Amino acid sequence: MQNLIVFNNVTLDGYFADVNGDMSWAHRQDAEWQAFIAENAKGDSRMLFGRKTYELMASFWPTPQAIQALPTVAQRMNSAPKVVFSRILDKASWNNTTLMKGDLAAEVRNLKNEPGPGIVIFGSGSIVSQLTQEGLIDEFQIVVIPVVLGKGKSMFDGIKEKVNLKLMKTRIFGNGNVLLCYEPVK
Repeated sequence: MQNLIVFNNVTLDGYFADVNGDMSWAHRQDAEWQAFIAENAKGDSRMLFGRKTYELMASFWPTPQAIQALPTVAQRMNSAPKVVFSRILDKASWNNTTLMKGDLAAEVRNLKNEPGPGIVIFGSGSIVSQLTQEGLIDEFQIVVIPVVLGKGKSMFDGIKEKVNLKLMKTRIFGNGNVLLCYEPVK
């Protein structure tokens, strides 16, 4: 069974996006952070997105700007197998993307049961919330960015029951970012 990992940036006050969906506050670049992101990009996991995050990623990573600024990450993002869940999209044109319109939890259970190296979710707050509620997330890799928005979008909106987590690993970066890795307590 494949593990399903969430990798998201959040503000100190717990938002993965501002009220308008903007995540530009998360781009705190320095050499150490860029090296970490490039190393993470070497994985071969399938990527899973909701429509909004998919459209944001698909509008950036194939561009010359992305390829020039972060070539290793852009290469991985553009070549990796991707799944987007959407009831609105009619097609998914970003390279190597499968569009799914069925029941999210059931489809993800099927994906997890397929052979493979794993699945990672970036952004996609409503998907994270739904799959957390279903107990389908195996690990949360949360990067706390030292900024406060005051209001925004939580990736856990709609959670109806408490989810206990166990801290597995931490890493502090020179730019102030802190990586926190949690597993659900089962």
